[in-house]
Parts: sequence; C-alpha cells; structure tokens
Amino acid sequence: MRRINIAIDGPSAAGKSTIAKRVAKELGYVHLDTGAMYRCIGLKCRLTAIDLDDEAMMKEMLSQTEIELTADGKVFLDGKDVSMDIRTEESSMWASNVSTRSVVRSDLVSRQQKMALAKGFVMDGRDIGTVVLKDAELKIFQTASVEARAKRRFLENQAKGMEADYEAIYRDIERRDYQDTHREHSPLSKAEDAILIDTSDLSIDEVTAKILKLAYEAMEQ
Repeated sequence: MRRINIAIDGPSAAGKSTIAKRVAKELGYVHLDTGAMYRCIGLKCRLTAIDLDDEAMMKEMLSQTEIELTADGKVFLDGKDVSMDIRTEESSMWASNVSTRSVVRSDLVSRQQKMALAKGFVMDGRDIGTVVLKDAELKIFQTASVEARAKRRFLENQAKGMEADYEAIYRDIERRDYQDTHREHSPLSKAEDAILIDTSDLSIDEVTAKILKLAYEAMEQ
C-alpha cells in the first residue's frame, strides 16, 4: 500500500493529538503536533515579553527559534524540554494569540510542509486540511461538544497533577473556539473534502478505529 499523509483538524481539546499519536503508531507513521509548535512560539513570546504587534521583532524571534518534536512525544524549544510548560491553559491562550499573526503562521506552515514532503505523516492542528496539507490523501475534522471537551481537559489536568477548575476550563474553551474561528488568518474551518467525526460520545479506541479504517481505504486507492 502507498504511504499517505493524514490531516486531522478540529477545535481545542477535541483530542486531536491523542488520536493522531495512536493512528501514527498503528500505521508506523510520524506524528507532527502542529499545535505544540504554536504553543512553543506563544511560550517564547510570553517569557521574552515579545510585542506581538511588532512584526520585525516577531520575524527576528522566529529566525532564532528552534522547535524539535521527538518520536516519544517530547517537545523541545531552543534545546529545552518544554513538554509540560506548553500544556497549561495559559499556554493554550498564548498559542491562540500568536496564531492570529500572519508572520507566525507563514513561518510555521512552511516548516510543517517541508516536514511532510516525504509522506507517511499524521498532522493535527487547526488548518492542516485547509492550508498546510491541502493535498493530504485523508482529511479528518474531529470535533466534540464544549461540555465533552471541558470534561476531558479537566480529567487530563487532574491526572497530571495540574490545577483543574472545570468552569474555568469550559470558559477558556469557549473563548478559544471563538478566537480560532474568527481570526483573520486561516480561521478554523472544515475542509470541503474532510470527513467529520464527532467524538463527544466515542472512546479513544473507537475514534482511532474509525480513522484507521479510512486510512487503509485511502492507502489502497
């Protein structure tokens, strides 16, 4: 069977990265977590007090930024392991803020496209099927209700020993959804040829099985 690229888009906390990792592992593909890349840029901007409205400053910062995603799921920013630092609710909002800047999107999209040229990648994010990998052989739009996503993030944070406030998480997800769907550059939207999967009442195994079935069908075409 031929090697393909799989694009998984959807709103915040829809479980895209979890599913993408499972699918990639089952297929022997590489998982590229684009959301982690935006979180890295958001984290760096916050820590270095970068002015998001200063395009020249942003370009200079990006030119001096290295992001590494390892096979075991770790994320390195300029050589430092930030795997946990980028998963906080604050980091989520910063990622959403920097993703509205065209200079950031242009830089990271270019990096992502170069990574996927060899095929055999599962990439998840907000605009993979519509912008980054328009020619992906399989496109998935993975969503879930705000309630389901807030509950999952709440339990995930609890399991990691992080602060967990369901109401705050719910409000953050609503705010993130609005910001992602209303931003000027590459707003969150379903690609015309993407397959919609609502995971509100599905387990991780069930969602993984659905996507794997679609992937094998695409690989045989």
